[in-house]
Amino acid sequence: MLWPALRVLSQGTLTSDQLQELLGMLQLVDTPRTEGPAAAKSVAHRSFAGAPGTRLVLDLARTGESGWVLTLFFDGEPPSDETVDSQRALLREAVERFGLTLIEITPAATAEEVHVPPQKPAGAVEPTVGSVWDLPYADLDQLWAHVGLRKDAPREVKAVKLREVMRSPAWPSAPAALHRQVESFLGGT
Repeated sequence: MLWPALRVLSQGTLTSDQLQELLGMLQLVDTPRTEGPAAAKSVAHRSFAGAPGTRLVLDLARTGESGWVLTLFFDGEPPSDETVDSQRALLREAVERFGLTLIEITPAATAEEVHVPPQKPAGAVEPTVGSVWDLPYADLDQLWAHVGLRKDAPREVKAVKLREVMRSPAWPSAPAALHRQVESFLGGT
């Protein structure tokens, strides 16, 4: 079974020549992947060996008219941090080279790799759904998994995610102890 180790979401238009150049840069075969999550959206892929007993698959998929998803999958043991970092650098280079807009990289290594939804305009009506803190988290260490982060995620990535939580309508009713922990974290102490 294929599991995602790294996912890069981007948006933009590629001509057919640019698409072929992208496939060449990433050494992808112009054949869709047929297994694993979202295989139906796959455009091209490449399988290669990772650590002994581990197969890696680099995949390019489409989402919508101008959305592109580059994913490093693994079958077996998860790839090393070095492998993920080298693929991250390659995929970021591809996004920049072809003028695509980076939306998000999961797992994020820097704040710019975190997708932050646009803020609502001033005076916009706040939804009443979700305006109560009904989550079982009263401690910051418990909150990381809820926002999609591991405890060892980079500090700047955690800060972006916490600010996003603080913008939610439910934040004012979150436990006071959690408020203090978040403020302390964002204050750098």
